[in-house]
Amino acid sequence: MATVAATAERMTPTRNPWPGVVVLAFAASVAAVQNTAVVPLLPILQRELNASLTAVSWTLTISLLVSAVATPLLSRFGDMYGKRRVILGALALLIIGSIIAAVATTLPWLIVGRVLQGFVAALVPLAIGVVRDVLPRNQLATGIGVLSATMGFGAGGGMLLAGLVAGDYHMLFWVTTALSVIGSVFVFFLVRDTAPAGGGRPDLAGAALMIVWLVALLLAISQGGTWGWTSAATLGVFALAAVVAVVWVLVERRVAEPLVQMAMLVHRGTVGATVASMLLGFGFFMSMTGISGFVQGPALRASVLQVGLYLLPSTLFMLVISLFAGRLMRRFAAASLVGTGSAIAGAAGLWLVFAHTGPADILVATSLMGIGLGVSYAALGTMAVEHVRPEQTAVAAGINALVRIAGGSTAGAVIAAILASLPGEHGYQWVFGVAAGAGALAAAFAFVYGRLNRDLTATANRV
Repeated sequence: MATVAATAERMTPTRNPWPGVVVLAFAASVAAVQNTAVVPLLPILQRELNASLTAVSWTLTISLLVSAVATPLLSRFGDMYGKRRVILGALALLIIGSIIAAVATTLPWLIVGRVLQGFVAALVPLAIGVVRDVLPRNQLATGIGVLSATMGFGAGGGMLLAGLVAGDYHMLFWVTTALSVIGSVFVFFLVRDTAPAGGGRPDLAGAALMIVWLVALLLAISQGGTWGWTSAATLGVFALAAVVAVVWVLVERRVAEPLVQMAMLVHRGTVGATVASMLLGFGFFMSMTGISGFVQGPALRASVLQVGLYLLPSTLFMLVISLFAGRLMRRFAAASLVGTGSAIAGAAGLWLVFAHTGPADILVATSLMGIGLGVSYAALGTMAVEHVRPEQTAVAAGINALVRIAGGSTAGAVIAAILASLPGEHGYQWVFGVAAGAGALAAAFAFVYGRLNRDLTATANRV
């Protein structure tokens, strides 16, 4: 594997690296908490801020959009100025954003806070880069697996946290502030950079163009039901997104140090992980947001705390699986784990299409979702980098995180579009069906490309 080769080429540090890895895993889980904690609060925000559901859904979407752009941009800053320094900077933005959101009494200020919070998503690929630098080769898969799986655990924990604060978004963001401060202190004292900082220039033009076309795309998707799918406004915004996306691709192909390396998006060794990651991110937020909205509706009339309890099995399974991530990675191929986990996560959505009348149905689905995402996330980081050259490891990990976040960012807009066209139970059945389809497609890409890459590796070894 490329990651093994990369690790073999450096000296293993004499200092025990695992406290730093554990701290980074904690920080990654805090980063995931802020992404999902607002999901069960959307109906409450709609009422307290006197805004439409489509408007308050941007408190989730905008954070994910910023995350999608910040992930490759701050990853590049990590290479230029040092990963530890940029991780601390991202955590500082999370703290500031959490404070602004905690004191916000209007939707615009809450969105400002969520924008700043979104930058912390870059912590995951930066942390993977640090782990790659400090762990010996026989422990690398375990380290990456722990980081990936605890990220999923943190995402589930965000939903539970929203319930524990009884739907009080001010208290929620104060708790996020406290967790972020704790994580920052631990990172400051326990995490060290072993790789030297490099030079280069950030691709700010690529970042700006990426923001424009993503915002335009999601705006058209979320407002299409309101404006009319064939209206001039909807078609015009879709056209704007398409034109700017084309310009973005052309810019990225010509700049010396692009925000996103287009060749890596279609690299034979990474494309399976790339597509699977994007679909898993999309399916995860479709399921989480869909379940939250459905159980708070007329069918079950759940409180925010009950939403967290419904999702508790998902969180617990992710945590348990993260503890066994190393053993799983040593026994099974990464692609097989991603494919199996994706299929199980898809089965959760399929279950809810046909069975959603009582609490037991929801608990079965969230259990399946936790098992599937826990298994997938434990192996996704390894699958993304195991078939690239050592010097491409950080780029491949960053792109994998980027597409997962970009996939998740579209979920809120898609749900808003579906429910605007098909309100009530029938609309949620479509939401869960789309999540099931995303899981099935992710499994197919993981299995097919996993097999192709194994065959290619075997052929190269014979030659």
